Amino acid sequence: MSKAALKAREQVVRILIGAGKAAPTPPVGPALGARGVKSMDFCKEFNAKTAHIQTGVPIPTLITIQPDRTFTFITKAPATTYLLKKTAGIEKGAAKPGHEVTGTITLKHVYEIAKIKATDPRLQHLRLEAIASTIIGTAKTLGLQVIP
Repeated sequence: MSKAALKAREQVVRILIGAGKAAPTPPVGPALGARGVKSMDFCKEFNAKTAHIQTGVPIPTLITIQPDRTFTFITKAPATTYLLKKTAGIEKGAAKPGHEVTGTITLKHVYEIAKIKATDPRLQHLRLEAIASTIIGTAKTLGLQVIP
């Protein structure tokens, strides 16, 4: 069988899992079980890989399932909005961004978040300043004011 034919059969599952909280219950169990993967094996590996992160932080995960039911997975940095809301200490963003302020963060906070996001494979080619500017844009949509 050609390499392209094998590649066509592998499946990719995108899922959001709390760090250290993977369990064979929904959403992990059904997503992997339907594809013939033992979810307990994934949960053990995922929890071990995310042990250094604060428990419960939502981690975007890409699971690639091979035709022989083996799997590999990649974890990404938490969502920018999650990190911004956590930093600002707010529950949710503004109902009318640009018209109301829900909180404030400093440029130092923006650069700390940018350093975390820079570990993502899809952002590694960008300069820290470019990542920080997108974070500032996201902060504005949440109603956060960025102060120097």
